[in-house]
Amino acid sequence: MMEWRTRKKRSLNAEINVVPYIEVMVVLLVIFMLTTPMLTQGVDVDLPQASAEPVEAEDQEPLIVTVDLDGNYYINVGGDDSEIADPDTVRQRITSVLNENPNKLLLVREIKMCHMTGSYS
Repeated sequence: MMEWRTRKKRSLNAEINVVPYIEVMVVLLVIFMLTTPMLTQGVDVDLPQASAEPVEAEDQEPLIVTVDLDGNYYINVGGDDSEIADPDTVRQRITSVLNENPNKLLLVREIKMCHMTGSYS
């Protein structure tokens, strides 16, 4: 009679071999440990000396005139800046501010304003 040989089938190994990854991490750790002290050394830089005067910070707020889509004017000087001002009042306030400080920055902006909620968009 013939003998039947039973062979064991090899089962697949589903584990990941992490040894190469650990070796790479150790090599990277050693490299970083050796190069880090070299990176902390500084380089002397000769910076130019400036002869400018410091800027005075006392009157840096610009004069802002706002116009909405309905043609209403708002100004941030001489009252509430959310209160509608007529064009003559705006002109007088701008003239008085610029007469006191001719270097004052004047900005004009246009906004869209929702009348019911009073919020800006």
